[in-house]
Amino acid sequence: MSPVLPDVERRRAGWWLIAAGLFAAVGYFVYSFIGTFVLGLFVYYGARPVNRRLRHRLDDRSAAAALTLLCIVVPVLALLSYTAIVAIREFGAAAGSDAVKDLLVRLLGDGSSLTSVLQNPQQAFGRLADLPQFRQGVDVAVGTLGAVSNVLLHLTLALAFAFFLYRDGDRLAAWFRAEVGGRDTAANAWLAGADADLEVVYFGNVLTVLGVTVAAVVAYNGYNLLAPAAVAMPFPTLLAVLTGLATFVPLVVGKLVYVPVAAILAYRATQADASLLVYPVGFLVVAFLFLDLLPQSVLRPYISGQTLHEGAVLFAYVLGAVLFGWYGLFLGPLLLVLVVQFVNVVLGNLLYGEPFTAETTGTTTLGTDPTDAHASVSGED
Repeated sequence: MSPVLPDVERRRAGWWLIAAGLFAAVGYFVYSFIGTFVLGLFVYYGARPVNRRLRHRLDDRSAAAALTLLCIVVPVLALLSYTAIVAIREFGAAAGSDAVKDLLVRLLGDGSSLTSVLQNPQQAFGRLADLPQFRQGVDVAVGTLGAVSNVLLHLTLALAFAFFLYRDGDRLAAWFRAEVGGRDTAANAWLAGADADLEVVYFGNVLTVLGVTVAAVVAYNGYNLLAPAAVAMPFPTLLAVLTGLATFVPLVVGKLVYVPVAAILAYRATQADASLLVYPVGFLVVAFLFLDLLPQSVLRPYISGQTLHEGAVLFAYVLGAVLFGWYGLFLGPLLLVLVVQFVNVVLGNLLYGEPFTAETTGTTTLGTDPTDAHASVSGED
């Protein structure tokens, strides 16, 4: 017969059951939105050096956090706006001035004009609703709008998550040290080392993208200065920015942009003059060397792997994206950093039954030393 637990112990066991249920619910919530949270962490660490400089100048965490996010959001909105303007302009140039009239004639079949549609909209829309292709187009538009709305929702949540980390990260770190593990504990050392390494890896990724973008702007516009009009590149600045953004995708990187561009230019050259093929071929070689090979083999591993092994960082990016999808691009390095710091701080003591301390066990030489004065869970200086 098992002994009866004291009343205090029964209460404690009940509270542990409640705690387990709450942790399971929170874990399921995080798992369901893992891409959003990981993207938020990437935004946080990728721009934290910028936030730190702004915080020193403004002495206001909320204002510094808002300005940091504006440094991210404004360029993205500018790119999207520029892309939309280019697309609308090209569509208008391709369709011609009679595009609306031709569309109405094709759909309504009676030479209707925009004026007649506006005069009797119910009849026009009633006839449109009877067309199968119109209903199919509406379904596609609704589906596209839903997908775009979903992306914007997750992006907004990720930015909000990063904002609160910028503003309240020090409070979270103070609570952790007070309730979970002090500055001299293994738990704090593990997270402090991971915090420092994540900034190096994620910020290094951002620097790589910016470097490739600047190099692509110079290369693409420089190509247009040298190439004849028959093989000139359309919208070189826009394509350069897209090349930089494509660098987020491991291995494939800028090939998503410059290979199709080179193919189009080569086709134009064959149509105009075969001797002009030297320009697309030269462009392809320069793009491969300076926008692909150099950033992937030298720049990104060097910047992102200053505290970690370059090969390990590369495999984390590639295998993370292959295994988990788009958010694996950010989750892979996160898992790598957590594993490396666990091995540094905890694994040796765990295997040999020694007391856990904030000191590294010397198992590896990878990762930031958690005892470094610059490493802290909150990212403080």
